[in-house]
Amino acid sequence: MISPELSGVTWRKSTRSGSNANCVEVAETAHVVGVRDSKDRSGPVLAFDRPAWSAFVAGLSTRPSSW
Repeated sequence: MISPELSGVTWRKSTRSGSNANCVEVAETAHVVGVRDSKDRSGPVLAFDRPAWSAFVAGLSTRPSSW
């Protein structure tokens, strides 16, 4: 079930996804960021509050290059 905060939002895929089917989509509101599997758009959605999402994205930019 999609949280009420994410109903009617616009989902987007990374421009780096290319034609690979293994992608996620992200939707943002003022308070919530949703993440879902692009192959299962009616499936489950992970919902993060803004501080948690910001911490996640910041962690990606500092990850080791061996990932």
